[in-house]
Amino acid sequence: MARLIYLMGASGAGKDCLLSALRAEKPTNIIVAHRYITRAAHAGAENHVALSEQEFFQRVAQGLFALHWQAHQHLYGVGIEIDLWLQRGLDVMVNGSRAYLPEVERRYSGQLLPLCLTVSPAILAQRLQQRGRENSEQISERLQRAQHYQQQLPAHCLQLCNDGELHHTLGQLQQLLATHSASANDIGGQKWS
Repeated sequence: MARLIYLMGASGAGKDCLLSALRAEKPTNIIVAHRYITRAAHAGAENHVALSEQEFFQRVAQGLFALHWQAHQHLYGVGIEIDLWLQRGLDVMVNGSRAYLPEVERRYSGQLLPLCLTVSPAILAQRLQQRGRENSEQISERLQRAQHYQQQLPAHCLQLCNDGELHHTLGQLQQLLATHSASANDIGGQKWS
């Protein structure tokens, strides 16, 4: 059975980089879903579809999103095309929100593979400083949120550590996906690093 691989992680954990690396590998059995976001197309590292709020709410009203939520002053959506991909037997990977996980569990319970990308505080601090988007106070706030995030990880979520080189994390992801079945009951709390 095809799986919805729901990737979660604190801001700065490396979700966008991991998804870009996975796309570059051109896997034959996994589709990485693009998100529809109410932010400029050139903002951030994510390859997303930019929508105005009006466009976003129009698509919600027309039932064109399989998943949608609000976070960080933006609206995020994943199109209903993922349902077609799952029906065709393809695994689908989504960059998701931990806060929205209960809704995803309701909708995709038998197909869901929740995956939490983690990173140690020291590595996260180094990455945030290197990217140069935030001042020291903002970095400190992000680190505090990330620590809280780590403490609140769902018990049934697979954990993938992204402390090392991206190619290593990508390899671990591919191994993890090849090893695990679609049943969320068999995977709770395992860690990969």
